[in-house]
Amino acid sequence: MGLFKLFKSKGNQLKEQEPTLVWNRLTTTAQLDAIIEESKTIPVVIFKHSTRCGISRMVLRNFEGTYNIQEKEMKLYFLDLLAYREVSNEVGYKFQVLHQSPQLIVIKNGLTVAHASHHGIRAEELVNFV
Repeated sequence: MGLFKLFKSKGNQLKEQEPTLVWNRLTTTAQLDAIIEESKTIPVVIFKHSTRCGISRMVLRNFEGTYNIQEKEMKLYFLDLLAYREVSNEVGYKFQVLHQSPQLIVIKNGLTVAHASHHGIRAEELVNFV
């Protein structure tokens, strides 16, 4: 399942429903300092998603379908990089990763310990960071 279940309504327009995982929205650069602090007690994952990209949508759906870590063991952040371009740029700078989309970044103790993009994003590998 994707971040938003999509279904057709009259006029073939897509409608959004509620997220299937507990995602924390990443919408400001100020949150990045809080993420660094949080990562000192719990691993933090940032998922950078392009809402206009079919590959990004597919990867997100696969991620959500295979993610199986308890909320108390890992914190998930979702970044709509088209809506929050400045935040996306700051993520790359602060965590020393080149921009990709979709992209997954794992942060522990304030540092990037892993990152992947496109089809390299595999939720089942995150258990290695818990």
